[in-house]
Order: sequence, then C-alpha cells, then structure tokens
Amino acid sequence: MPPPPSPPPACGWESDFPKFRDSAPAVIRGSLVQFLSNSSELQLRAWDESIPLLQVEVGELCADDPGAHEYTAILEYQLPLESRRPDVVLLVRGAVVVLELKGKEKPSQADLDQASAYARDLRCYHRSCADVPVHVIVVPTTASGYRGVRNGVHVAGPDAVDQLVRRFEAESTAAPPSAEDFLADDAYCPLPTLVRAARELFASGELRKIRRASALTDPAVKEITRIIHEAARTRTRRLVLLTGVPGAGKTLVGLQAVHAHFLDDLAIERKAGQPTVPAVFLSGNGPLVSVLQYELREAGGGGKTFVRGVKDYVKKYSTKKNAVPPEHVLVFDEAQRAWDKDMVAGKHDLPVAKSEPEHFIEFSERIPDWCVVVGLVGTGQEIHVGEEAGLVQWRRAIEGCAQPGAWTVHGPQEALESFTGASVAIVETSALNLDTEIRYHLTTDLHRFVAQILDDGNHAADNRAIATALETAGYNLRITRDLEAAKSYLRARYAENADARFGIVASSRDKDLERLGVLNGFHATSQVRVGPWYGDGEASSRSCRHLREVVTEFSAQGLELDAVLLAWGTDFLRRGASWSSAGARRYKTGTNVKSPHQLRLNAYRVLLTRGRDGTVVFLPALPELEETYAHLIANGFSALETTPVLTVP
Repeated sequence: MPPPPSPPPACGWESDFPKFRDSAPAVIRGSLVQFLSNSSELQLRAWDESIPLLQVEVGELCADDPGAHEYTAILEYQLPLESRRPDVVLLVRGAVVVLELKGKEKPSQADLDQASAYARDLRCYHRSCADVPVHVIVVPTTASGYRGVRNGVHVAGPDAVDQLVRRFEAESTAAPPSAEDFLADDAYCPLPTLVRAARELFASGELRKIRRASALTDPAVKEITRIIHEAARTRTRRLVLLTGVPGAGKTLVGLQAVHAHFLDDLAIERKAGQPTVPAVFLSGNGPLVSVLQYELREAGGGGKTFVRGVKDYVKKYSTKKNAVPPEHVLVFDEAQRAWDKDMVAGKHDLPVAKSEPEHFIEFSERIPDWCVVVGLVGTGQEIHVGEEAGLVQWRRAIEGCAQPGAWTVHGPQEALESFTGASVAIVETSALNLDTEIRYHLTTDLHRFVAQILDDGNHAADNRAIATALETAGYNLRITRDLEAAKSYLRARYAENADARFGIVASSRDKDLERLGVLNGFHATSQVRVGPWYGDGEASSRSCRHLREVVTEFSAQGLELDAVLLAWGTDFLRRGASWSSAGARRYKTGTNVKSPHQLRLNAYRVLLTRGRDGTVVFLPALPELEETYAHLIANGFSALETTPVLTVP
C-alpha cells in the first residue's frame, strides 16, 4: 500500500536563520513560487527586492548573537482555515515577530491596521503565541531607520529590523518557539463568523474549539444542555433565558445547543418510526434566517431544516389547536424582540391575537410530557415597532397559560427581574449570562464604549481610554467626512484577504444620505439580497465588498461583517450636548410606536457593533453634523489619515 500523501506545506519557506542567510535568493524565491504558483509579476518583484534585504538583517542578528542560529525564519505563512498570509514570521528568543513588507516609503493607515490584525489573531488564536509576546513591524522597503510606533505597530526601514528584533528578544530569556509546533495544522484556530460556524455545525455537528472563546461560552452550553436533560427526566416544562451583550455569542450558544449532538439521546420517533431531532432553532430575524439558509444551501445542506423563521412557525402551530410541534426544545433567538399582541394582530392572520410569547407558551404546552423554551436575550437591540415590551411579555405568557405551576424559569439575575413576584418558580443561574464580547476577537468593553457614545452624559475621558485599549488590541475605530476615502481604506485594508466581508450600513430613517451616494432608502434596500450580500466574494456583483448596496439596521442585526462602513445620517445627531432624532423620517400615521427616539438610539447601537475588526464612520460634511463629528472624535474615534502620525519612543 502506498504511503498516504504528504500534507500540503504550511508556508513558502521555513528554515533556521543560518540557512536563510546563506541560501541563494533565487532558491528562496523558487520555494515561494512553488508554494504560490499563481503569483503575479508584482509579487515576484517584491520578493526579488525584499529577500536580499531580509537576509542582511538576519545575518546581522546571527553575527551579534550566537543564539540567533536557533531562530526560525518563515515566509508566506498560510494561516490555517483562512486565505491570509503574513509576509514573514520570525521565531526568536521568547517572542514571535511578524513583518509586513510594503514597497513604499511611508505606510498607510490600512497598512498598519492590516499588520495589527495579524498580531491580534496570532495572540488570540495561535497555540504557540499563548505565552509569548507577538510583535509586529511594518517594513516600508524604500525607507531607512526606525520610524516609530502607532497602537503597538512598529514601522522601520529594512536596515532597522535587526535593532528592533534585538530589543524584543532582550525582554525574555525563554527559548524561541518551536517551528514544528508553530506550523502544526491545529495550532491556529480562529473564531469563525456566525455563518461559518453554522456551516461547521451543519456539516459535522461540532464547532471548532477556540482558545479563550470556548471558555466563555461553554458553561452556558453545558447549563442549557443540563436543564434540557433534567426537564426530560422529570417530565417538566422550563423557560430558559440566556442573556448577553452584543457580540457575546448568544446565537452561537443556541445553535450549538440544538445542533452539536448534545441532545442526540433525546431524539424522538415520528409516526413512521424515523427519529427526528429533539430541538429547533427559530429566529424572528428574517435577514439572519435568509443568510443562514442561503449559506447552507450553497454548501449543499438543507438550510430550512437548520434554522427556521419564528413567524412561519407561530402561524403553523397557532392556526390549529391540535397541532403539536414535533420538537421538545424550541430555541427562540432574540427573545427580547418578540412581537407584542398588536404587532401579531397586524402581521399574522390568526384566529386569536396574542403576543408571540403567548402563542409560544400555548403550543409548547401541547408537547407531550415535557418541553423547554430557550430565549436568547440581547440588550438594547429593539429596533422594530412592536418589539418594545421586552421580557415582561414572557412573564405574562406563562402566568396566563393553562399550566403556570408546571413551569420553571431559569436565567441570570438581570433577566429574572422581569419575573419578580411572578407566580412561577424561578432559578437564578449566573452561567446563563454572557458578558464578554467574542465577536470582536476577544477585545473588551466595546459594548460599554458604544453605550457611552450614545449616552447624553459626558464619558469622553473614559471612552478615549477604552478606544486606546481597543486599538492596541487590534479593533479599529475610524472616522472621515469623505465617503471615497472610507471606501479606499477598506479596499486597501482587505486587499490581501479575499475571505473578508466589509460593507456599507446605514439607518433606515435618515432622509439625507441618498443624495450623498448612500442608497439607504426603502426602494434600494428592499432590492438587496442579503444572502449573497453577506456571503459572496468579490466575483459576485451582489457582494458587500463592492461597497454599492446598503443594508440598514433591519438587515444588520444579528449578523456581522469583518468591518463596516457606517454612513451616519442626520436622523440621530448631537444637538446641545444631547442626542436628537428630530430629523428622522417619521413613521406612518397610526403606527403604534412607543418611543421613536429609543428606536433610533437602538438602531445606531446595532450599526456600531456589526464589525468584527472595526468600524469606519462616514459623517457627511453637513453643518448640522459638526457637533456629532466633534463628539465622536472626543470619544476616541480616530480621523482616517492616509499617512498616520507615528510616535518614536
């Protein structure tokens, strides 16, 4: 039997420093070409220019320090599960050093942010970088000397690389990381987007284990699984409320609970004798359902069996009193946004108008023996009319149901406040609260930063400190008055990352953006196909990467991009040190809106938290937005500069 084929190489070149120093540049170039056979002429010229320069620097390090003979040079490292490749990775004494080479004299802001993201992701997701510092240097190849640092990214000409590396290695006496360990297939495990996570769960029933991120969400998955099994064993009914800040992984937890084999032992049989899954994931977020179903269909899966819309589910089981859901576990995504009675009456053709929670609890009680309703609860994200009643609707639904004494409500303290004094049993469980963002590559305090940005109080000093910490951790907050500058930045930032998704988002109720080139009006946004917009690459004319079509808060909530271009309108602006929504497009007469201003605030909260890597705000140069621009700058947004100012320590 022939031996199994060798795994594909993880990089274009890997060797110790002496071999890299002594090899002919043509040999190194040949190895890189073999690894990347479709390299452009521009790429080939870049290698021809940079390889000899790097060899000189490595040679100087070897001459100054005999220990450098044990260091490793890695060129064109292919990040597992991604399309990105850092130009150079050096494994030196007690550190990992990333070099990004740019054939210019001065780097752009996009160059610095691209390099910063490499260092951030290695720190967050690479096993070999868990206990050693990761340094990053942008090397403009036509520059000389050390140029300075910005947000942890160093800039140096090729001649100064050896000096910087010596500075880094002087901070540690630890042995250099092992090249074999660093290049192992399972060493790097990045946090997937929600869409990619859904694909993985559908295909394998498992979600990759991400260092640090799993530790934050696993307790909630385990607790929900435990409650479900307890309900099955004791033949009881439970309402489980999982709360969390935006980006904390609530939807991922819900998808895992339903689709990651934790409940396989509870599978029930249909009348034909075939077993069916015991749980279903339901969402009232139509765009989220559409995107997930589109992606799973494109992947060859049955999207509609993986995730379903709440509206259709409610209609199916509420129109017939004897209709019984086949599942015992119903996961309701964004349960705080459940429609109230008036909204259901206007949108559903049902015999009796009740709130969505009332309908849910009613047909859940038809399920024989036991059932569990899991509500995934976000905070401050009610953006639709009819969503403003909150969790108190679930209390009313249980207190008014046929068997209120049969229900037990589980949740963290903040969720159970809505059930204070209720005539049902409640169990407080802190594991059911997710208070740390993971969507943003485990940077912290973005939700507090956004909440304080949108507050009428003065939090500028605290927000500037948070913004600095976010930038250092690789989360970028940029602002510009020039729409084309914002687009150019994003295209340059992700030019080498074909998998990245970035697009324009805007408020649905702004009246001025359309004449400025941002197509946020109802006619334009209703033509957007959200599946291709979020999922397709640049080859598709419907991809968000073209920065033409716009989605509003309604098609952005619950979904994510690597970066967003937020076009800020005049519907929500600073006036006299407080926020005003007086300029917003008004709702139709007769629409039952309890607080239009709160809906605008919530819309901008959603729009400001969609980017995993950062947010670029385009603020039109209109007189009425001057105070808003000053407010965002004072609170930590950085004006987008073509050539950023560096600090020399």
